[in-house]
Amino acid sequence: MSKRFKAAVIGGSGYGGAELIRRLLHHPEVELVRVASVDFIGEPLCAVHPNLEGRTDLKFEGISPAEAAQGMDVVLLGLPHKVSATKMPELMASGARVVDLSGDFRLRDPAAYKRYYGADHPCAEHLTGGTFVYGLPELNREAIRGARYVASPGCFATAIELALLPLAKAGLLGGPVEIVGITGSSGSGIAPSAGTHHPVRASNLRTYKPLDHQHIPEIVLTLEGAGARDLTLRFVPVSAPIARGIFATCFAHVAADTTAEQLKNVYATFYSNEPFVRVPAKRLPEVVAVAGSNYAEVGLQVGDISDGKRAVALFSAVDNLIKGGAGQGIQSMNLMLGLDERLTLEDPGGWP
Repeated sequence: MSKRFKAAVIGGSGYGGAELIRRLLHHPEVELVRVASVDFIGEPLCAVHPNLEGRTDLKFEGISPAEAAQGMDVVLLGLPHKVSATKMPELMASGARVVDLSGDFRLRDPAAYKRYYGADHPCAEHLTGGTFVYGLPELNREAIRGARYVASPGCFATAIELALLPLAKAGLLGGPVEIVGITGSSGSGIAPSAGTHHPVRASNLRTYKPLDHQHIPEIVLTLEGAGARDLTLRFVPVSAPIARGIFATCFAHVAADTTAEQLKNVYATFYSNEPFVRVPAKRLPEVVAVAGSNYAEVGLQVGDISDGKRAVALFSAVDNLIKGGAGQGIQSMNLMLGLDERLTLEDPGGWP
């Protein structure tokens, strides 16, 4: 049976590309037509992604963005930061819709991009002009439906924004917020490095980019746009001895007269109709409950009053490669194409 839409993946040899491919191969409405890469050209996809053995005859193609996009309804980018932006003018000229998993179009300020990504943006007019819709469906669902270009959120950003978004929308989020985010090694990408080397990672915890992670301006921009006031974000990321998953703990303060029941109702109501965000009733979020899936879990613990404010700890867990990456990109793609956003994303992952 012929499918309604055609898709290409550019940058298909990485972990994010692998998840894009996996989801597209069994999509009922979207056909994966080609996969472009600068590596493994001419080799079958299973040469890099062994889980795809026997699932497709597609091979990695060394083709230009224009060639990859030719005849496509949508192009999904699994390219690194600073590379994606150089391909975008050619892709925009193709007329295809684009979902970009990199950080190249999430910000609005070219100076902030240079500060956190270490380079001048090659097409900064698309930052300041708002060409890209930020692809967080729980915040921007209707804008994504009408978008031609989507910048999919970062993995840490997704976890932290989902933890804090209900507070921001309720007008309860402001002032300093402290965050510790723990992440698995796959977030560092497919290329081996000192930070992902197994003997160092397997029994270790260490921080990196403390108070200076590139997702900070993205998170602040998103939450202030959702209603946060005078927000100051202090974020410390931590590498953990797991392959997949992010667990974020956010410490915030609300007005002293805000009760635990009110806060729990804010979260239960905000996420009551969201297909991929759960607020567990009998436990707090945990990584193994969402690993391998597009689901996120969010929870909270309400504390005592100090200095006229009530302390609140917010917790969230996501799979960094799926809800924090490729799965969320597929969710946005579904919305852009007028499809049910849940297509190919409802599998719950494994346990344990």
